[in-house]
Amino acid sequence: MTRIIALALVIFAGGIASASDDDGKLDMAKADQIKTQLTAEGYEVRKVEMEDGMYEAYAMKDGERYEIYLDSDLNIVKSERDD
Repeated sequence: MTRIIALALVIFAGGIASASDDDGKLDMAKADQIKTQLTAEGYEVRKVEMEDGMYEAYAMKDGERYEIYLDSDLNIVKSERDD
């Protein structure tokens, strides 16, 4: 009986842990919005990912590589040229 309860607790705890992993993943709809926004500003977006709770876009503009950081409202927080 105690083994069944212990097994149920392990399964339940695993379900909670896997549910929390989804919080940091990039939503494809947001990635498309970011690509559209940055393309309108003249960037050629190569990649979009989540990092430290922010969206990070890797893009090209005028032959230069950029890393562009956006907040959850898709406001550009920081943009830096990548050497």
